[in-house]
Amino acid sequence: MGLLFSLPFMAAAQSLITLEGEVTDLQAAPIGGASIRLLNTNIQTVTQANGSFVLENVPAGEYQFFVSALGHAAVNRKMTVKADAVLHFQLPATLHQLEAVVISAQKQEEDPQETALSISTLSARQIQEARIWNTRDLTGIIPNLFSGHSGDNRNVTSIRGIATTSYDPTVATYIDGVNQFNLDTYIAQLHDIERIEVLRGPQGTLYGRNSMGGVINIITRQPDNTTRGFAEVNVGNYNLQRYSLGISTPLVQDKLFLGVSSLFHTREGYYQNTFTNTSFDDQQTWVGNVSLVYKPSSRLSFRLNAKKNVVSNEGAFPLESSVEEALSNPFELSQNSTATMKDNTFNGSLVVDYFGDKVNFTSQTSYQNNHRFYNQPLDGDFSPVDAVSIFNNYGDRWNNVKVGIQEFRFSTPALSSSKLQWVAGAYGFWQYNPVKQGTFFGEDAGLMGAPANTQSIATNTLRSHGAALFGQATYTLGTAFDVVLGARYDYEKKRQRVKGEFRPGEGEELILTQEEMAASASFKAFSPKLGLVFKPSINQSAFVSYSKGFRAGGLSQLSSDPSQPPLFAYKPEFSNNFEVGLKNTFLDNRVRVNLAAFYVWVNNAQVPTLVLPDAITVTKNAGKLESKGAEAEVFIKALKGLDVMYSFGYTSATYKTLDVASNGSEVNLSGNRQIYTPNITSLLALQYWLPMPGLTNAKVGLRGEWNHLGEQYFDLANQIRQNPYHKFNARVGVATPRFEAFLWGNNLSDQHYLDYAYDFGAAHLGDPRTYGLSLRANF
Repeated sequence: MGLLFSLPFMAAAQSLITLEGEVTDLQAAPIGGASIRLLNTNIQTVTQANGSFVLENVPAGEYQFFVSALGHAAVNRKMTVKADAVLHFQLPATLHQLEAVVISAQKQEEDPQETALSISTLSARQIQEARIWNTRDLTGIIPNLFSGHSGDNRNVTSIRGIATTSYDPTVATYIDGVNQFNLDTYIAQLHDIERIEVLRGPQGTLYGRNSMGGVINIITRQPDNTTRGFAEVNVGNYNLQRYSLGISTPLVQDKLFLGVSSLFHTREGYYQNTFTNTSFDDQQTWVGNVSLVYKPSSRLSFRLNAKKNVVSNEGAFPLESSVEEALSNPFELSQNSTATMKDNTFNGSLVVDYFGDKVNFTSQTSYQNNHRFYNQPLDGDFSPVDAVSIFNNYGDRWNNVKVGIQEFRFSTPALSSSKLQWVAGAYGFWQYNPVKQGTFFGEDAGLMGAPANTQSIATNTLRSHGAALFGQATYTLGTAFDVVLGARYDYEKKRQRVKGEFRPGEGEELILTQEEMAASASFKAFSPKLGLVFKPSINQSAFVSYSKGFRAGGLSQLSSDPSQPPLFAYKPEFSNNFEVGLKNTFLDNRVRVNLAAFYVWVNNAQVPTLVLPDAITVTKNAGKLESKGAEAEVFIKALKGLDVMYSFGYTSATYKTLDVASNGSEVNLSGNRQIYTPNITSLLALQYWLPMPGLTNAKVGLRGEWNHLGEQYFDLANQIRQNPYHKFNARVGVATPRFEAFLWGNNLSDQHYLDYAYDFGAAHLGDPRTYGLSLRANF
């Protein structure tokens, strides 16, 4: 570690200068509290009440400035600074221009309009206006993205037809740079977010495993020299109560900063359990986030982030026995056992950044832990009969996932004048996943062909580790072309132990049905990337790219199905992605239009099979998938105060070959459509801000959304289909810089539609009509 840190410090020192300047609006009125950041450095400050600012100990050279302030459109500007320079930034009101955006999706801060990738960004303001509370709320907002769940709040997300129902995702989620490793360890609830970046298409070069469909990159607000905070209350039908609070402040000016935020969310279940005549799926969620930032110098910073997520779900898996039953009797079910799911997740990370004259260096160390269990047996047949129930509460040792990740990264410093901009590094992880699950067969088990009053216990313990080397470089040819080259090499090894036990009767001793045995498997992957960006002007760019993605292989779990043997190794899944895109800004940054077309070919497609009644997933390589389509995003400042946003995605994803196991034999499903992939996603949002006469800085806001999802399937046999449907959302209220009050409603037409379904028919509906009141204070 000492050698790694010593390398950047070997750079020769440069002369340091002091920069002074001011930030005003277009009428030359000063803007206090504006943030000035020099991208890819540790240098930032805020303006005084008179709009002035001072930046000390800044090396002379060319920087990318990002200037933002509440109620104004952010500005992203490249400037050369030298001694005695006086800087002046003018920020237009958000009513007049689209705000500038900065992303860190490629491990460096940059303008998304100049990158060779399809990326959607949502600012903190957009997240609040669209009422995005959970990552699954991105469905339809992001072109060709679908996210749903079976009621247990573990979102299954697909992008461009790259989807899965196994625990290893095809769309990677990152929070503050930390990979939410699998469906057990990620935190889906969102609060105190600075921005969300969604990268569409394989991101294997910089992100590696399980980013075949893309990456959801979530960045929370980080503390700085400004003391600020917020408090928000949401109340609504189904006894919804959502309270969030946050504050950030400098503990030592320019040196030590603290940010703390918390969220509590509770509601009654959307479902009614007719067996007990009570509501089903009552939920409580608590999320806490602590950020501590220490900057001993303008070159060095330490960032410590800790996040805790505690979920209690009384009636997880609100599933109806069939699609027909779900749609004919919406939000009614009949289950004889109501278990409370307890889900406790911790994510922590330490990031060290050094900004040198010759190279920038980042070290990120992270740890994740999730313990998820049911307090009593869960109804495994989703019916009123006492046939099958699932139990996994065997103490803290079991069903307690632990993951550790370390990444070292080097990159081009902000002051580099070289035409070659690059990032390179090394990545490593370890995972421990001990799973113990019992299947109970009750008095009515004979209806399912199982012996009554018996119990089967399967133990699957997985240990895995992996490492990777990666690099990506952009070389500028002349003034109009950028060439992007990248590559990553991953190695991963998994070792799994299994054991099977059976209890033939109540009170009897367990019988060993599967002796404890173990197997291991290792996998390698090479992920290249090639891109070309053409920038004829500052407002237009076009790109063409090729990238390769992969999803890690693995070992199958122990189940009760003899045709699905345990410890069967399946190979990694690989994809080849080709895409072209156009990015345009018109009319003095009042209109932004981004277009893309893509073609994806997937080899060794991993197909998970749900084995019942164990509720265990067995995965095999079963086919080849072709996905192609197009995307569009349009943002318009149509009139003063009127925002228009339109996103559109079309995907045609078809298995060219697909052979799956069914009742001990192989079934050919070639030509069938991919699951969890609407052929069309579309969102039209109109928002209008009207100044309130006689009240300074007060305005009335009205927002309407039309969300359309096309036809999709939920099983590989294409027997479970959801027809195209629409949802309408609305929001109306008043806002000042310090206070907001809004009435909101989602799915106002109370559209009934499938959000998730298993291939054996059990179905979960999307959320019904919800409405409420939101109050927010900023201080």
